Amino acid sequence: MNKIEVVAAIIYFKNEILCVQRAKNKLSYISEKFEFPGGKIEQNETQIEALKREISEELKTSIDIKSFFMTVVHNYPDFELTMHSYLCNIESKNIILTEHISLEWLNLNELKKLDWAAADIPIVEKLILNG
Repeated sequence: MNKIEVVAAIIYFKNEILCVQRAKNKLSYISEKFEFPGGKIEQNETQIEALKREISEELKTSIDIKSFFMTVVHNYPDFELTMHSYLCNIESKNIILTEHISLEWLNLNELKKLDWAAADIPIVEKLILNG
């Protein structure tokens, strides 16, 4: 099984968290699902470097990475995903989506209303649990 290692940013602006929606995809289990922004770690890149690069590419902005949050290992039908997530802050909601089709800024108690990608669900649950 193909293994993919990625980073994800849990981006806070005040008390709201950025949730982004994937575009349509041939893989139905991730098509149009919500996720935390981020992406693949390139060769010779640290997790932090990858996260800053991915956020710059996907959202045309920069983030302040505060701390590591959790790692999720999830087996999708076609690949195994290892996702390292980080708590981050952002200065402004002025972002430009380059890869996603929509975004929502939600409070913790609103996160479960979205249709999340399976690998992101443990992060959502831990965020809510930690309050």
